[in-house]
Amino acid sequence: MKSGLAAALIAGMIGMTPPVNAEQRVEVLSFDDLEGWSLDDHAAAFETFRNTCQDMPDPDWRAVCAYATSDPDPRSFFELFFRPVLIEDGADMLFTGYFEPELSGSRQRTGRYRFPIYAMPPEAKATDLWLSRREILDGNQLSGRGLEIAWVDDPVELFFLQIQGSGRVNLPDGDKLRVGYAGANGHPYRSIGAELVRRGTYQSHQVSADVIKNWVRRNPAAGQELLYHNPSYVFFREVSEVPSDKGPLGAMNRSVTPMRTIAVDPTFTPLGAPVWIEKDGKKPMRRLMIAQDTGSAIKGAQRADIFFGTGDKAGRAAGKLKDPGRMIVLLPIQRAYAMAPEGSL
Repeated sequence: MKSGLAAALIAGMIGMTPPVNAEQRVEVLSFDDLEGWSLDDHAAAFETFRNTCQDMPDPDWRAVCAYATSDPDPRSFFELFFRPVLIEDGADMLFTGYFEPELSGSRQRTGRYRFPIYAMPPEAKATDLWLSRREILDGNQLSGRGLEIAWVDDPVELFFLQIQGSGRVNLPDGDKLRVGYAGANGHPYRSIGAELVRRGTYQSHQVSADVIKNWVRRNPAAGQELLYHNPSYVFFREVSEVPSDKGPLGAMNRSVTPMRTIAVDPTFTPLGAPVWIEKDGKKPMRRLMIAQDTGSAIKGAQRADIFFGTGDKAGRAAGKLKDPGRMIVLLPIQRAYAMAPEGSL
C-alpha cells in the first residue's frame, strides 16, 4: 500500500529471516519483558495475523500458520510458538502513522476534475530510475496516452495520495473507485515537511499534513516548487474489487487492518510477522501489530508506520503521530534463537 512497495517485488521478503550484521544488536526477550502484554486484545491481533499468515512461504512460518487454522487460544498461540526479539540498528525508534485518503474525482476529465491519477507507463517499468516528478509534470510526459485512471479536483490531495500509496476516489454518481500502488519512478522520497522545517517556515512540532496542505494552497507558486522538492512519483492501479468494508491492499496483497497493521522495513522485520509495539508520547500504545506493509520512508530496525484507517478522521490522527518507543518482533522459536548472539542465552 505505501509508496515504494510492490507485492511482486517483495514476495521473497515475506517471512524471511532478517540479516544480522555488526551494526545490529539482537536480544531475545521473554513475554514478561513486554510492557502491557497481558492487557492486549490478542484475539484481534490473531485474526489480523491469520489474514496474511497463509502467504508466508518459509517452512518455519508454514508450520506455525498451519496450527493457527485450528482456532487455538490467541494469547497461548503467540506465547507457545514465538519468542520476542529486539532488533536494533543504532537509530532511535520512530512511530508515525498512515491512512487511506478519500478524494473527489471522476472517470472523465471535466472543468472541475483536471488532475489525473496515472497508471504506470511501460518505459518506467523497464528502468530502475525514470524521470523526476518535475520532469514528468512539467514535460507533460503522460498526458493523452490512455494512462489516466481517474481525474481529481485537488493537486495537493493527489500529492498526498502518492505519499500514502492508495486511496478511494468518490465519484459524482456516488460510486467509489479504489486505487493502489503500482510502481514509482525510482527517485528517493524526500519529505516536504522536513524541507519547510529546514527553511525555517515551521518548527518540527508544528508540521502536519494539514499544515503543509494549507501552506501550499496559500502559496500556489512556491507551493508547486515545494512539491517538486520530492522527486518521487507514484503510479497506481485500480483495485476496486476489494470490498468497501475491507482495508486497502498492503505489501502482502491482502487488506490491511486499522490499528493492527504496521508498515516496516522488511530488511529487519519479516513481512507477516507479529510485532509488539510500545509507543510512548501523549497517547501511549501497547499493542500487538502485524507487519503487513512497507513504505519508502520506513527504513531501519526501529521504525514503524501505524495504519489508522480510511478518511479524514484517520488522516488527522495519523498526521499527528511522531513518537518514540520500541518495537519487538515475534519470531518462531527456532528462528529467534538462531538470531541470538553466541553465548547470550
